[in-house]
Amino acid sequence: MLDSPALAALFRTRAALLALRVPLSWVNVATGAPITIDGQTLDARTQWLLTVFEKSQRPEIHSLSLPAARTQFDTYMQALSASLLPLGMGDPPIGEIVDRSIPGPAGMLPIRIYRPAGAATGQLPAMLFLHGGSWSLGSLDAYDLPCRFLATSAGCLVMAVDYRLAPEHKFPAAVEDSLAAWRWLADNAEAIGAHAGRLVVAGDAAGGNLAAVVAQQTRHDAVRPALQLLIYPILDLGMTARSYDLFGERFLTTRRSMEWSRDLYLDDPAQVDDPRVSPLRATDLSDLPPALIFTAGFDMVRDDGTAYAEKLRAAGVRVVYRNFDSLIHGFIGMRGVLQAAARALDDIAAGVRHELTQLG
Repeated sequence: MLDSPALAALFRTRAALLALRVPLSWVNVATGAPITIDGQTLDARTQWLLTVFEKSQRPEIHSLSLPAARTQFDTYMQALSASLLPLGMGDPPIGEIVDRSIPGPAGMLPIRIYRPAGAATGQLPAMLFLHGGSWSLGSLDAYDLPCRFLATSAGCLVMAVDYRLAPEHKFPAAVEDSLAAWRWLADNAEAIGAHAGRLVVAGDAAGGNLAAVVAQQTRHDAVRPALQLLIYPILDLGMTARSYDLFGERFLTTRRSMEWSRDLYLDDPAQVDDPRVSPLRATDLSDLPPALIFTAGFDMVRDDGTAYAEKLRAAGVRVVYRNFDSLIHGFIGMRGVLQAAARALDDIAAGVRHELTQLG
């Protein structure tokens, strides 16, 4: 049974979803003048979503107890990811979903494998997906719909990982679990119907951080990622980028919530300098796999992704970088309510498909 905070969060989510369905002409009246910062204009429905959340008195994540924060994160992810279309008219059906556990550094590690419907019986490209949630939130269930979408739209097998969360498991637990999951996928690709030469490491936000770390740490493995997909990745926990000053308030994820997450994740502030915490601070980025990096314009970590793309290119790594300049952090979990987020996810999936075809 849901406790009172969870019920309140669910009520607020449903009320917000109803409000988000109003016609765009009403949205333009209700939100007033468009928000423009740093030459970027916020998507109108995204501006309305922020207004609805503000009016619903949605509590800041850092103000909640950890169990309540985790419930709120999962509840909103599941609600905002769901298609607005009637049943049977939304995304293509998934072919198969398998929950299982694999050996990890501290016991068995839960994973969920998605196989697209109608896939050939041969080996598919595969994606290791590491979820967001600032290393302390998020779950397989929270990211179920985004993973289904990636599997069906990118045409690949997706393996999602329920890595250990902070503060119960501080750094480097999440890194160790992510590396163990990657190496298990590399060793068992054929057994699960995947092509060992067409493996992608991917993630959003904190998961993008972990994906970048996996790409750096496995560059000399026998089987290394053929591609890294980083979606609004958090790449420097020093939090000194200009985008933190521009977007540290008002846009759902705040500087205060990031500081809260950093404190939960790290034992010592000096760990910020470790490239396994802040992969942007790595001194050697040579010989890394090609990268698809996508950022959101109204996002504190926007400049992390921009800087990493530039550093990778300077090191001779092939990079495709795109900033979705009208969106906010977390947009892959908003596909069900924001058309601009849905279009962005379509473009991301198309980019993955294109890069995979280049691998032969």
